[in-house]
Amino acid sequence: MSNNYQPPFYPPPQPQQPLPPYQPQPAYQPFPTPLSSYPPGPPKKRSSFKLLLTCLVVSVLALCTLVTMGSAFFTFLFPRNEPVVVVPTATPRPTVPPLKVYTVVGKPTLNAQFINSVLEYYGSPASGKGQALYDDGIRSGINPAYALAFFLEESNFGTKGIATVTHALGNIRANPGEPQYKGYRSYASWEEGFADWYRLIAKKYVVEWGLSTVDQIIPIYAPSDDHNDEAQYIRTVKWAIERWRNGYFDV
Repeated sequence: MSNNYQPPFYPPPQPQQPLPPYQPQPAYQPFPTPLSSYPPGPPKKRSSFKLLLTCLVVSVLALCTLVTMGSAFFTFLFPRNEPVVVVPTATPRPTVPPLKVYTVVGKPTLNAQFINSVLEYYGSPASGKGQALYDDGIRSGINPAYALAFFLEESNFGTKGIATVTHALGNIRANPGEPQYKGYRSYASWEEGFADWYRLIAKKYVVEWGLSTVDQIIPIYAPSDDHNDEAQYIRTVKWAIERWRNGYFDV
């Protein structure tokens, strides 16, 4: 068997060329030419819609500012006297136990300054007369707190009824020959009215009749036959005594 195999022909290898020497690259320059050397581009035109919207917003803000300033100026020139709404508050609860017996005889439980504060609180025309009311109580042996409580029930501290004319602490019927107004004793001053009431209670009710408590005195002093509500009168006097014992001016 003959062998006809012929090896493939390969061209002779080419001689290697030497590499060129390394040349360092220059530093990177993003803008080889200064930007200032370029001619300026055409100016940008603002959108007419944006310009209109900006003017509208500025106009609205200016109008709101003018309206606010005008309203404040008008309120300053022409203030309105609107009624003040007072929110009612709960009455504080008493801090001392109530009395069992309300007797008019005894030492003062209120001082002159407190009496003046009560009279001033109610706008009494007898304001400032607290010292006289206090001193008369000391001299007669009657607690001035009860005189003040009777003054409250009789005329709301001289602000209502005939006491505004008679200067009376209590509306006492006049005897023949006494200064009177519509049948009631009339006095030249509040001090005279205070002193007369103390004399009546101390001498007539306490000493002569032996009556010393509110429950005993009021049915005689202000009987229902004379168009008085005895029970309501007693409640008012007792409630006033308790309020003042707890340090409150109002009743």
